[in-house]
Amino acid sequence: METPKAIIFDLDGTLIHSAPDLHAAANVTLDGLGRDALDLPTIISFIGNGVDKLVERTLDATGGYDPALKQAALESFLDNYSQNITTLTRPYPGVLAALEAFQGAGIPLGICTNKPRKPAQEICDRLDLTRFFKVITGAEDGQPKKPDPSPLLTCIHNLGVHPNHALYVGDSTIDFDTSRNASVNFRLFSQGYLNGSLAGFATKDIFDDWADHGILF
Repeated sequence: METPKAIIFDLDGTLIHSAPDLHAAANVTLDGLGRDALDLPTIISFIGNGVDKLVERTLDATGGYDPALKQAALESFLDNYSQNITTLTRPYPGVLAALEAFQGAGIPLGICTNKPRKPAQEICDRLDLTRFFKVITGAEDGQPKKPDPSPLLTCIHNLGVHPNHALYVGDSTIDFDTSRNASVNFRLFSQGYLNGSLAGFATKDIFDDWADHGILF
């Protein structure tokens, strides 16, 4: 494709390696419930559909839950996570240089994530990423989450471009399905939290190092 008029990024597993902090918060929550800890790869496999689903999956994997238990676990997880959202979380190598290059080229940038907007914004603030983005779109209560196309389309609209001229960059089948549902071009960062196969997805649209960010063009 020609140079995009806007680039939108997923956050967890695409720009930042956040799984260690999510893993720690999940295991503190499980310990409080008297349940066994889960390993990091298992927690990574639960990431992508938002916090509610991550908590549901940790409970399913450790003995199940009822609505009251899920609510208590969700509150515990959010409390634990809010205290350590950037304790272990870091941008992937090369991300800052790539964002600086895109910004220097005059390309408007945005984030579209299933992470709740408040922690997404706070993480970007703490990791000095906010300066790159004109729009940060996160999960909101009562609003659809990815792979529904509306969060991505809203983000693109707020960047002032047509979806045909935008590019979405993500790391998972959820991100791929979101881009397809929105009819937006997509590139896959292969070192994130891919949670399934992308049958038929062109290898030319996959990159494994942010130093190779030229592939986005």
